[in-house]
Amino acid sequence: MAEGYTWLITGTSRGIGLELTRQLLADPVNTVVATCRNPDKACDLHALKDGAKGTLYVVRIDVADEASIRDSFKVVEQLIGDKGLDYLYNNAAINEADDRAFNFSPAVATRTFQANVLGPALIAQTYLPLLEKGTRKVIVNMSSGLASIGLGLGPKCATYSISKTALNMLTHKQKAERPDFTVIVLDPGWVKTEMGGEGAMLEPEFSVSHILKIVTNLTNKESGKFFSYKGEEIPW
Repeated sequence: MAEGYTWLITGTSRGIGLELTRQLLADPVNTVVATCRNPDKACDLHALKDGAKGTLYVVRIDVADEASIRDSFKVVEQLIGDKGLDYLYNNAAINEADDRAFNFSPAVATRTFQANVLGPALIAQTYLPLLEKGTRKVIVNMSSGLASIGLGLGPKCATYSISKTALNMLTHKQKAERPDFTVIVLDPGWVKTEMGGEGAMLEPEFSVSHILKIVTNLTNKESGKFFSYKGEEIPW
């Protein structure tokens, strides 16, 4: 552990991404590249540098903007150098509407797929050279129980659910193409964030502490699986 681990996390200006960054920075072995759409406005994120034991870099990535993803690579490559990237955590996502299969907006669906599916796919493609240099080679794609056909959670949030089910298939394909990588999808639970909304059950601190226990202890035999924050497998 002397060499430490490098992480790239998307969507870190608030919510789960911010809490992931905070908890990782409590350990000096971690270098975190925390990305968000508007770093200049991410005051809570920059504030984590005070008292951090790990190393924090803040880099701009808008997951819905291909140019920003590609431009970020050179910046990150210069920051972490030959250490490579141990963990890629695709956390950023959007959920604009509690819509249904027969009334969703094509415009909303297009934006949602760009952010929730194409963004994570392109980030993984772009950062593949750094992941290949890393020792862990872990990709975590943040999914949701709403993406599970097996759980059958009803008609709500159709566009978001469909996008996350597509992300699950992306994970399956990534695992099939790169069996030397460990690639999973993970449901953080119903967390008290802006996206989680009223009625959410879990504090971000609680969810993230469980998530990190899972992610930091992953082995290759878990690759291609769908986990809850409790470490239980979720049906596809």
